[in-house]
Amino acid sequence: MKQPILLAYQLAAGVSDSLTGAFLIVEPALTLRLLGLHVPADALPFLSFIGAFVFAVGLSYLYGATLVYRAGCASRLEAVWIVTAIVRCSVAAFILARVASGVLEPGWLTIAFFDGACVLIQAAGLRQGWLANVDR
Repeated sequence: MKQPILLAYQLAAGVSDSLTGAFLIVEPALTLRLLGLHVPADALPFLSFIGAFVFAVGLSYLYGATLVYRAGCASRLEAVWIVTAIVRCSVAAFILARVASGVLEPGWLTIAFFDGACVLIQAAGLRQGWLANVDR
């Protein structure tokens, strides 16, 4: 993968997750309203807690962005991709199961699809050696 595209991917994923996580921590009700999602009011403290994890995933991608142009960092970026893919795959599977069982409304599928798309991109990239150019 070309370094500018890789950097753009890292930044897009990092900024979107970091901002979403920060907003979930500070204003979970507003954040969910902006996403078009609804939850009971008593769930908001837990969503704020989940925001900390979303924020951490975003920071992981931003850390990965700092590695894109640093020599000898391909293995570190690969670790970022593996860990974030594991988290995103878990989230996507959880949401899909909960929507299928009727616990979560279908609007949550946008999150599952976004996370699933990131997993597919990163799995393909790891399998095809896209991060090899990071060390050059």
